[in-house]
Amino acid sequence: MFGRQLFLYVYYIIYVLCSIYIYICLFIISICRLFIMVFGICINFSRIIDETTKEAAVVDPVEPHKVLRVAQENEVDLKFVLTTHHHWDHAGGNDKIKQLVPGIKIYGGSVDNVRGCTDKVENGDRVSLGAEISILSLHTPAHTKGHISYYVTDKEGEDPAVFTGDTLFIAGCGKFFEGTAEQMYQSLCVTLGSLPKPTRVYCGHEYTVKNLQFALTVEPGNAKIAQKLAWAEHQRRVGLPTIPSTIQEEFESNPFMRVDLPEVQEKVGCKSPVEALREIRLRKDNWKG
Repeated sequence: MFGRQLFLYVYYIIYVLCSIYIYICLFIISICRLFIMVFGICINFSRIIDETTKEAAVVDPVEPHKVLRVAQENEVDLKFVLTTHHHWDHAGGNDKIKQLVPGIKIYGGSVDNVRGCTDKVENGDRVSLGAEISILSLHTPAHTKGHISYYVTDKEGEDPAVFTGDTLFIAGCGKFFEGTAEQMYQSLCVTLGSLPKPTRVYCGHEYTVKNLQFALTVEPGNAKIAQKLAWAEHQRRVGLPTIPSTIQEEFESNPFMRVDLPEVQEKVGCKSPVEALREIRLRKDNWKG
């Protein structure tokens, strides 16, 4: 009799512990799903297609199965991956896509230790896609030391676009995880800032509304920022993206790319562009908006 009671008692304890374990697992899964929904990781890729040959490349494909489905829907031949930097939400799908597409090339920065990289690129290296598209590698460090942005044009240099990963966001920039304010200034205001003003900017994440809200704390009287914020809020309400922007628009509404202006430096109590950029980044890091 005692043995049977002991067995039931032990069985009950095991049942309770298993139930707790299952609930914990479900809770973790729900948090992970929420994280993915909030931070937009599931849509963190952009595609480039040469319409003449139907050859394609993809930038930072975190979810390879979705990438391949889009490629099939568009009836294109996926030739290679362009990885902006080594962080998992940009390079995390590289190994899987190599399994799914045997022989595919994975491009990444030469000093960034990109997962699955088959072809390392440095500043100034060029890659061709199909018959019409030229892709120029631009070293844009600070977020990571080997971060690469990809400047895309046709063979005549027309119809420009740039894929900036986590260096340049719409109305913002990435944190200086592996670099300095000096490097971010060079990356934003010199390297990317020297591109043609109509160049479309495709960044790695949809942070535009929050970035513009913060930008107004730096320049509350900037009408361009206020107008773009109203537009961005409408876009998100109706389920549309705010990406791409243009280099011209970033010079008008991105505080990190406006640090050459004396009035912006004055507003943040600084006397040089680099000092202003460092101060604005510090304020953004501590902003609770």
